[in-house]
Amino acid sequence: MKTIATATTQTSDVRYKTAIKTSDFALVADEPVHAGGQNAGPAPYDYLLAGLGACTSITLQMYAEHKGWNLGELSIALHLQKDKEGNTHIERVLTTTELLSDEQREKLLDIASKTPVTKTLLQGATINTQYSNQ
Repeated sequence: MKTIATATTQTSDVRYKTAIKTSDFALVADEPVHAGGQNAGPAPYDYLLAGLGACTSITLQMYAEHKGWNLGELSIALHLQKDKEGNTHIERVLTTTELLSDEQREKLLDIASKTPVTKTLLQGATINTQYSNQ
């Protein structure tokens, strides 16, 4: 197997606030106040959407550069919702400041559906959890 990413998390003395280390970066996650947290950082689902949005943005920029297309500024709005049955739905809306042809827009939508993080979310992932004493 090839490792794509790694991360570690560590709880703090502040309820739900979690330190995250990944690559060369230190991040913080928390829950909003209404969920019992201190709103000290994005919530886990915020990071999930941010990862999907970033992957989509980077992939589409690479594709546009390869094709010689000028997208102008590319914005991606993402919304995650759960229905009554507990199924997850993510809405992703792509916006560019440059006017694109119908064919270009359709191709961007097609490429967005094939980004690495999109594929991972759609396919699911095996999660193997173990316990270790320090």
